[in-house]
Amino acid sequence: MLLKGSCHCRAVRFSVEAMSPVPFMRCHCSICRKTAGSGGYAINLGAHAASLEVEGREHLRIYHAFMREEGQPEQRSPAERNFCGECGSALWLWDPRWPELIHPHASAIDTPLPKPPEIVDMMLAYAPSWVDVPKGPGHLHFDTYPEESLEDWHRRHGLLSE
Repeated sequence: MLLKGSCHCRAVRFSVEAMSPVPFMRCHCSICRKTAGSGGYAINLGAHAASLEVEGREHLRIYHAFMREEGQPEQRSPAERNFCGECGSALWLWDPRWPELIHPHASAIDTPLPKPPEIVDMMLAYAPSWVDVPKGPGHLHFDTYPEESLEDWHRRHGLLSE
């Protein structure tokens, strides 16, 4: 599915071919929450990195998040969190460990996205107490990462777009 997106000030516009376009997973980790999420989480989609086309590339900035795990030394993530240097909008994540993938933030997408049949809330061990996490049918909860991948979730629901 072709997705078109932009930052708030529209200095950066982009398009990408997404194979996992349904915004199903809410990540509550401190990195996603603080760099891209206003509801206490961020939502990343899955797309083919080679299909990314960008207008306004000169306005892009990249942030490498600090990874802070208890009992481990602090280190910088190799993942590139791309955002607009003009308005600060989070746009996408690219990680050299998986160079064929790019993860646009659902919040930056201008194309109407499908509504998910199920919501997965992950990294709940790191969610602040003020975040209201819906419970009940159609909601799955995980303290850390679920075993099912972004691609596998889309495949299970018949939503994978090659």
